[in-house]
Amino acid sequence: MSHFNRKVIKPIIRHRRGERREMKKLRVWMRKEEIDPEALSGSTAVVIDVLLATTTLHTIVEGGARRVFPAGSMKEAVEWRESLTSRVLTGGEKDGGLIDGFDCGPFPDEFGSDKVDGKDVVFLTTNGTRAISRARPASRLLIACLRNAPSVARYLQEESDDIYLICSGSKGYISLEDTWCAAVILSRMDIQGWKLDDAAWLVREFGRTQKRKTEDILKQARVGRWFVQNERADLLRYVGDIGASDMLVEVRDGRLQPLHSRSVHGPD
Repeated sequence: MSHFNRKVIKPIIRHRRGERREMKKLRVWMRKEEIDPEALSGSTAVVIDVLLATTTLHTIVEGGARRVFPAGSMKEAVEWRESLTSRVLTGGEKDGGLIDGFDCGPFPDEFGSDKVDGKDVVFLTTNGTRAISRARPASRLLIACLRNAPSVARYLQEESDDIYLICSGSKGYISLEDTWCAAVILSRMDIQGWKLDDAAWLVREFGRTQKRKTEDILKQARVGRWFVQNERADLLRYVGDIGASDMLVEVRDGRLQPLHSRSVHGPD
């Protein structure tokens, strides 16, 4: 193998006094089906499901829920609900429909602070919570939505681990809204000195060249069109409010909680 090829496979950064170390990697998975749990060991992962799981879950945590459990399956959701002794609120969707016996659907406006404050919440969705479940082997696991995307970018900028942005997608297909959220995050990061995979480069270029407003992008997405057709376009304005929240949310021991380990405040 040539010297050139070795440098391609093992890119390095030169530091002061001749120190050399490998470049940090930043990868994007476009669908939950791409998740390789073993590859996540030692990395920081961020799960994105803009419509609607990570947006709603972020809303629930921000609203003051006591504990939030994103379920990877119906079986797990039922087990959590039955094992919790406190008043439990259940919500989510299955294949786009409401779940029999659950208290709420998947929409963030169903989980106001007056409803979730101090309560345990079990939440299950077709794509987002399953992606979270598969990504649990990551050393640190966060969720992201457009509302906190700038804060996520600031946090990731300071990370020393490899990073995986995981778009949940929908039914095995790429979703426009998740891709856009990943692009928003990357557009707010200085990626000099990072090794990006092909998907990350594509997402970054999408963010750099896209001139439409976020709300218009959401309306063009397959799931977004459903909201427009069912007179819920107002919800897209909430979902697409980039930077509305500074709160970071991490998954720890299977539960969602605010992440307060370091400041993420600052200009977008």
